[in-house]
Amino acid sequence: MRKLLLEQIGMKMKISTPIKNSYTLGQVIQQSRMQQGISQRELAKSLGINQKWVWEMEQGKPGIIMDRLFWILEKTGITLSAEFEVKDR
Repeated sequence: MRKLLLEQIGMKMKISTPIKNSYTLGQVIQQSRMQQGISQRELAKSLGINQKWVWEMEQGKPGIIMDRLFWILEKTGITLSAEFEVKDR
């Protein structure tokens, strides 16, 4: 994740990063899942999907829908960002 913003609020920390493509989206999903101590298999089961789909999403596997989504966002001047809280260990 390129531009990573760490923000400390009291004892909690948040990570914020821009989402430019499916790869950065996948990285954020992976980091958030790992921070929560959830395996790919557990996440997939809770969503009612196959673990392979979670793995592909975290790897930023390109697909026609994702490619078109980010292309439309770029052409319309829309930026996305993601934020998740870092748990104290």
